[in-house]
Amino acid sequence: MNFLKIPNKKGDKIIFYHDFGRGKGQRPSTGIFIYKRPKDMIQKNHNKEASALLELKKSQLIIESQAVGTGFIPKHKLKTNFIDYFEEYVKLNKRDGNRHLSNSLTQFKAFVENDFVSPVDITHNYCKRFRQYLLDKFTGETPANYYARFKWVVTAATSDGYFRTNPSEKISAKPNPSVNLKDHLEVEEYIELLRTPCLNQEVQDAFILSCYTGLRWIDVKRLRWEDINGVVLTTRIIQKKTGQPVTLTLHPIAQSILKRRRDMLTYKADYDEGDVVFNLPSQDGCNKVLGQWISFTNIGKHITWSCARLSFSILLKDRNVDDATIAYLLGHTTTEQVQRTYRRHRPKNQVETISHLPTPDLLPYFLNLEE
Repeated sequence: MNFLKIPNKKGDKIIFYHDFGRGKGQRPSTGIFIYKRPKDMIQKNHNKEASALLELKKSQLIIESQAVGTGFIPKHKLKTNFIDYFEEYVKLNKRDGNRHLSNSLTQFKAFVENDFVSPVDITHNYCKRFRQYLLDKFTGETPANYYARFKWVVTAATSDGYFRTNPSEKISAKPNPSVNLKDHLEVEEYIELLRTPCLNQEVQDAFILSCYTGLRWIDVKRLRWEDINGVVLTTRIIQKKTGQPVTLTLHPIAQSILKRRRDMLTYKADYDEGDVVFNLPSQDGCNKVLGQWISFTNIGKHITWSCARLSFSILLKDRNVDDATIAYLLGHTTTEQVQRTYRRHRPKNQVETISHLPTPDLLPYFLNLEE
């Protein structure tokens, strides 16, 4: 395995190139050069170290060539820090509208509590402890979603030669069902909210829009005017199956909110279609404003921003909209989440529900028996 030696234009240096053939791009520079006639000790030492580096590169290329077809991955091709591998995987595989992969990396870093973790440390028990960390920290489908993405990374690393066997293979992703069922809004409560003033107009408009579109807080926060075309809203949620963003036909209430806000902005000289529709505080800040707003009503429920998405789904199901349509509107490719999560968990009116049981004509007879 030899390198090509080509002098530079001035003729005072010799630059080394790879020689993989005579085709285009098969002779890339190694980035290494030596001085043709070193003038002092600095240049002589440079030549000495450059020659040693060339020998190392030559040795690595020989090992790579010998490893072809064997399944053996030379150590110099692997990252010593598994976090670096994880970060690179996220960078290459992240998709707009899907935050589970990047959030999984964030939680893995929090679990590790260090900037470095060697691939040799990623054992079966290590993976199991990370799954438990997620289950202890989150409820619902979140721990399963984050751990499933972590498994993607470990599986890819196994294919790349970091592990002989996949340490996460027999550790399945597990959800953590919440003990407390999330509240949602009924039709009459929608109407009450619309009639109740809120101290923060931005939060009020954004939350009502979420109730009528099923958008998450993060989706509303980054919503831009360029995403709205007349009565159609193109969300940044990407459908995995089609690779296309979800489009929603806006309800008249949602249309009126956006029209009013756009009319206000037309007076601004710096108004731009790339601007965000809402200037919202943090999610915690929004939920605090929302809680205060709810306290001005007679709703009497613990309502957070995520309740808007749940309410959107439940009220559509109440009107007999099919699960496939609701799943599409929520940005899901299957109906699984609608059937398991975005559904009614308790009856709207228990008295009305029980009244559907048969009431026989013998009721007076049973009342007389009590006397």
